[in-house]
Amino acid sequence: MNTLFALSDAFLDLMDNGGAAKETATNQNPGVWIFVILAIALIAVLIFLRFVPLGLWITALSSGVHVSIGSLVGMRLRRIQPRMLVNPLIKARKAGLDVTLPMLETHYLAGGNVDKVINALIAAQRSNIELPFEKASAIDLAGRDVLQAVQMSVTPKVIETPVVAAIAKDGIELRAKARVTVRTNIERLVGGSGEETIIARVGEGIVTTVGSSETHKQVLENPDLISQTVLNKGLDAGTAYEILSIDIADVDVGRNVGAQLQMDQAEADRRIAQARAEERRAMAVAHEQEMRAAVQEKRAQVVEAEAEVPRAMAAALREGKIGVMDYYQLKNLEADTSMRDGIARASAPANAPASTAGSEKR
Repeated sequence: MNTLFALSDAFLDLMDNGGAAKETATNQNPGVWIFVILAIALIAVLIFLRFVPLGLWITALSSGVHVSIGSLVGMRLRRIQPRMLVNPLIKARKAGLDVTLPMLETHYLAGGNVDKVINALIAAQRSNIELPFEKASAIDLAGRDVLQAVQMSVTPKVIETPVVAAIAKDGIELRAKARVTVRTNIERLVGGSGEETIIARVGEGIVTTVGSSETHKQVLENPDLISQTVLNKGLDAGTAYEILSIDIADVDVGRNVGAQLQMDQAEADRRIAQARAEERRAMAVAHEQEMRAAVQEKRAQVVEAEAEVPRAMAAALREGKIGVMDYYQLKNLEADTSMRDGIARASAPANAPASTAGSEKR
């Protein structure tokens, strides 16, 4: 323990001597203090420039837009890039728009595209379209391209529909393709349907018009009939667009669907009739087999009855109901009958019908 205390005292004495020597060297060399002060000042300037975009502040000030340094620092603390708000603000003020920095910051924090909204407002102002900032920001937050909407309000867009197949009352198929000229309706852009609904409704109108025509020639002679019918239906209701015109680009004649349907119906009827005939034939064959079975059954009964005749003769002889001479006379009668049948068959023509031979046999 004494050794440990001795070592600690020696270390403290050494530190005291070193501190005294360092203080003496500092007093003798004042440049060290100047270097330390400059380093601290440089670090302070770097920290200031890190939180305060001085160049952006100077740009805004030279453009006539007052943006306080506190606002720039607050944007940095809220993790907002000041350039994303200050540059659109300068652009808006130069265009004469009544837009403030808190409005842009609120829209940016909500997930909107500030630069695109400002560009849309400038385009709307130049085109004499009434578009407040709240409406533009709502359109942008709804997922719509507000700048493209303003441009489509100025320059209408042409939507080309796919080929629509429709059948007239005479059974002829027509294939039509239309071009729909639309422009954006700013008031219905939020909540209104898009281009897919316009295309679907135009296709429905084409099918309705062609289907209500008596013949396909009426549509071919007057394609404008489709445009008038579709426009009169008010297909742009509930959409984000206003239909300006519908032009039929092409009408082609397709298949003769009516004739094809008649052919298919005739083929179906033929198959049904053939199936019914086959059913009747099967029933006839079954009935024939039943009749043959009945004939065989009757023949079996006849053979059975003929087998009982000798027994009856024997019983009659035993009982004395007939005599021997009666028996021989019966046998002679059977032999004579058999001889006559043989002579009749031999003298009958070869092509004589079986019914005649049967009657002679009887």
